[in-house]
Amino acid sequence: LEQPIEKYFCLQEYKFFSIVFLGNGPSGICLSYLLSGYIPYFKRDSFHPHPILQKKLEEARDISILDQDLEYLSEGLEGRSHSPVALLFDTLQRPDTDFGGTAESVLTWWHETDRAIPHVVLGRNAPGGAWHSIEGSVVTLSRGEWMGLPDLPFKDWLKQKKRGLRNNRATAEDIAQYYQHYVVKKGLQKNFRCGTVVTSVRKVSADSISNHTQEDLQENSDGSFWNFNEKSTEVFQVDGFFKTMKGDKEPFSIYTENVVLATGTYDSPTWLGVKGENLSYVHHQLSALEEAVKNSSIGIMSDPVLIVGAGLTAADAILFAHHCNIPVIHVFRRQVSDPGLIFNQLPKMMYPEYHKVHQMMKEQSAACAGPYECYVSLPEHHVLSFGKDKKCIFQDKNGHQKVYKISMALVLTGSNPNLSFLPNNGIDLAMNSSQPVNPKRNPIDVDPFTYESTQEKGLYALGPLAGDNFVRFVQGGALAVASSLLKKANKNPP
Repeated sequence: LEQPIEKYFCLQEYKFFSIVFLGNGPSGICLSYLLSGYIPYFKRDSFHPHPILQKKLEEARDISILDQDLEYLSEGLEGRSHSPVALLFDTLQRPDTDFGGTAESVLTWWHETDRAIPHVVLGRNAPGGAWHSIEGSVVTLSRGEWMGLPDLPFKDWLKQKKRGLRNNRATAEDIAQYYQHYVVKKGLQKNFRCGTVVTSVRKVSADSISNHTQEDLQENSDGSFWNFNEKSTEVFQVDGFFKTMKGDKEPFSIYTENVVLATGTYDSPTWLGVKGENLSYVHHQLSALEEAVKNSSIGIMSDPVLIVGAGLTAADAILFAHHCNIPVIHVFRRQVSDPGLIFNQLPKMMYPEYHKVHQMMKEQSAACAGPYECYVSLPEHHVLSFGKDKKCIFQDKNGHQKVYKISMALVLTGSNPNLSFLPNNGIDLAMNSSQPVNPKRNPIDVDPFTYESTQEKGLYALGPLAGDNFVRFVQGGALAVASSLLKKANKNPP
């Protein structure tokens, strides 16, 4: 993983791959595992607690899950995802986890090298994607065991590190290290190209690249190039640059028949769109507060830090500031009792720290004094403007305004995917093609059993881009994509 990427891309050289992934987070890692010839089968003598699924699995014991009818297998399954294949793969790996059970996976994995498909995984960071950008001490919302990838349980890896889960949850640092370890342990390093930034993905005529030599097109010296399907009239051209060991930017171009979008949504924090939001003391990432504390520009005697938002990232910022005794003003649009508020959906026993933040939001409003020092809650308020003098103006639901002097502001109201490398920012691919792609409200429109775009053949979307926002469920999308690509490549057994 530390090898210089110059080994793989040359400035004036065009490469040809069967499949190119954009994004090397958990969904990209899982798909790379499946396309590297690791094939799941129903484990003999295993028993699934779902009787109908058990019966279906017994009907085709000797046929891999990838080669079965995923729609048939997933029919009738219910759970915490809207994707039928996500529910299927999750229940095969963790049969009764939602009911507190600890039943082992009913899958066994066989490495069938003849079924591997050459592919390349492009990512800005080390394998693990955005998990390397999250403060390492932050604890996952999901249970630790739900963060694991196929055939290497996260709990087992953690035991090797002589550590356990805290309240059944894991730290972001552990998760990032686990994903890097997984890629090495499963021998996937050859597929990963880190330090790459994609700037454009577009369809081009296959005839337009025919001027490249036949030797280039058929080069297969390291098993990583692809002979194009002769029937293909169009292919994707993927352009971008990689960062060299010296810090230079070297451009590259790749041609491919299939592109998998797995870039997640961490790239572009949401802005409020109010006056003064571009001032230097207004930030959109939790790391800005951590850095300010680290360099002592913010401390106990500072003016309050403004935190805008009512999600878990905002809660993490409040907990961090509270731990450092830094005064906080917390502004959010919803009522504290709003059932749509994430805190009203989390079990108190499992998430005590978030429950504490929720209590602070309830009991420490500006209208009445509460037990929590250095914290003021302003529910049903929104920011009107940020001033150059660091004075911030808020407005409540009745139109009344308040002014506070602050030291810095953190706008933590979510993030959107950065799809600037796609024509029209990918809007044409969304469920509602008149609105930008959004993981919760307007994901990319994909076939639920292949995850191929309904608008652009050969283009696939995984993870949050397709509406799967939890690691345990993004893996089902990888299963669907792998099944589809194996069929396309005629890599299914007779």
